[in-house]
Amino acid sequence: MEKFETVRGRAIPLNRADVDTDQIIPAQYLKRIERTGFGQFAFETWRADPDFVLNRPEFTGAPILLAGPNFGCGSSREHAPWALQDLGVKAIVAPSFADIFRNNCAKIGLLTVVLPQPDVDRLMARAEEIPGSEVVVDLVSQTVATADGTSIGRFEIDPFVRRNLLEGLDDIGLTLLDEDAITAFEATRADIYPRTPTAA
Repeated sequence: MEKFETVRGRAIPLNRADVDTDQIIPAQYLKRIERTGFGQFAFETWRADPDFVLNRPEFTGAPILLAGPNFGCGSSREHAPWALQDLGVKAIVAPSFADIFRNNCAKIGLLTVVLPQPDVDRLMARAEEIPGSEVVVDLVSQTVATADGTSIGRFEIDPFVRRNLLEGLDDIGLTLLDEDAITAFEATRADIYPRTPTAA
């Protein structure tokens, strides 16, 4: 997992509440076994509308997604964060998130930022009025600002999640922090027990 400190870029104004994971990535694509390649199917139903925000070229590849409250509700599918990350999204800013979705994002290095509704509305309005304008999301200082330095607000984040994102630690990376202890433990186990294979 890549380390996350700061992301600066254009923001996609997806001004909708209660966006569920089936809208983010339709169920027919959950049979795919890869973890990549889901971005092309993200919001597929809504993309049938030519005026849908992600069909606008000025938002192609934008790294920040702005959304309404309760983003990521519905089923717990991991594919939804995968699809957003595959689109190029690195941070999502919304007034609230579904808990399981938020946890799934943290596990792959996708930052979810909770700001009050008025602050999200300000960012949405700016993104609509000036589509090329940039937003800066800084995990180190836990702040969101416009590119000209105008502060939007400060956000809270679980210290454990923050540390993992800053250090680029997913579940495997966290386990490998204890590699020496695991190796020492395995060396003392009786031969009748299975062993963790070592890299060649």
